[in-house]
Amino acid sequence: MNMQEAAERADRILDGTLGAIVPAVHWTHGESTEGSCDVSRRRAVMTIISPERRGSFLGVVERHWKAEGYRQLGVNQSAKSPATYFETLDEFRVRLLIGGNGQAFFEVATPCVAKSPVSPPTTDTVGPNYAGKSIPDPNVRSDFWSSTSPIPSASPTTPASEG
Repeated sequence: MNMQEAAERADRILDGTLGAIVPAVHWTHGESTEGSCDVSRRRAVMTIISPERRGSFLGVVERHWKAEGYRQLGVNQSAKSPATYFETLDEFRVRLLIGGNGQAFFEVATPCVAKSPVSPPTTDTVGPNYAGKSIPDPNVRSDFWSSTSPIPSASPTTPASEG
């Protein structure tokens, strides 16, 4: 695998992750960086995720990554800047971090691969594309993700008594 192929794999990981989030969120490409033999791809979520919904957002992503067979490497349970870290079976490192102003940031870092030129990501963003520009704070409201109401817990069901 070369750096371009690894970058494309990282983009597919990000596409799958964002596709697993329901309801869908708006996002833009973040900075893409190249090391001597690795690539990092980033995406920033433009949907406002309220403090009351951040745990659920992290949970949706963690469940998706676990279902994909990724191994959890760590968790930052900070109330201000929670994060979760995973690794794919082919050693790509994935991260979700809730940063300043509650903005969610995804990053995929590739393992060391053969040196090659790398093209920018080609996936269409959901919402404006801020690639190459300063990414603003999240600015898209969602009836679900931006809500300040806690997610109601499911009530246990009990079978009707017979008698």
